Amino acid sequence: MEFAEGAPCWADAALPDVESGKRFYGDLFGWTFDEGAGAEYGYYTQAYSDGRSVAALAPDRDGRTPTGWTVYFKARDAETLASAVREAGGRLLVEPLSVGPFGTMALAADPEGTVFGLWQPGTHIGFEVQGEPGTFRRTELHARDRATVTPFYASVLGHGATDLGLSIATGDAPAHFLVHFAVTDCEATADAATRLGGRVKEEPFDTAYGRVAVLTDNQGAAFALHQG
Repeated sequence: MEFAEGAPCWADAALPDVESGKRFYGDLFGWTFDEGAGAEYGYYTQAYSDGRSVAALAPDRDGRTPTGWTVYFKARDAETLASAVREAGGRLLVEPLSVGPFGTMALAADPEGTVFGLWQPGTHIGFEVQGEPGTFRRTELHARDRATVTPFYASVLGHGATDLGLSIATGDAPAHFLVHFAVTDCEATADAATRLGGRVKEEPFDTAYGRVAVLTDNQGAAFALHQG
């Protein structure tokens, strides 16, 4: 799968207990997992749907990384895109960092402090499938001030970013990215998540682009279900 510059291309979740996360998402979405990378790669654990890479779970043992999902945007050159972040008023939390043969990553924050990742692929291109049940469908930025963040993302990711799986909503809640996973039945999947120890934050509701529910997993990481 080839990703355009600035398109969402990967997502991972920082969790206090990766084994518990594997059980939750394995039961909910049918994901399987590899044995996890070694200490040099932070014990990063890849998730698969029918053998295709769809996400990853990473341990947050010291509590410094907020529990939750991070979305990564494709960068042909992570250094160049990192510079664009600074020039547009954002900041770098993790400078571009080589991850062995897999690629180069960086973590950034927009002017409102919302964290996102940059990914320059090496052997790991990102999602091997998306849009199918149990895989990434889209991401939504919940911002406080659209007038502040819209020009930022237009500058950093390109003016076509909204056509590549990123949309912007506004509200009073803390600004954050919300990763949407495709499902065939919002209600049934939300019920299953509750049985697995998750919580429904917003019951299934209809939108212009499909039926959506907002949940947290059994460790408090927020995500959305997307039917349609």
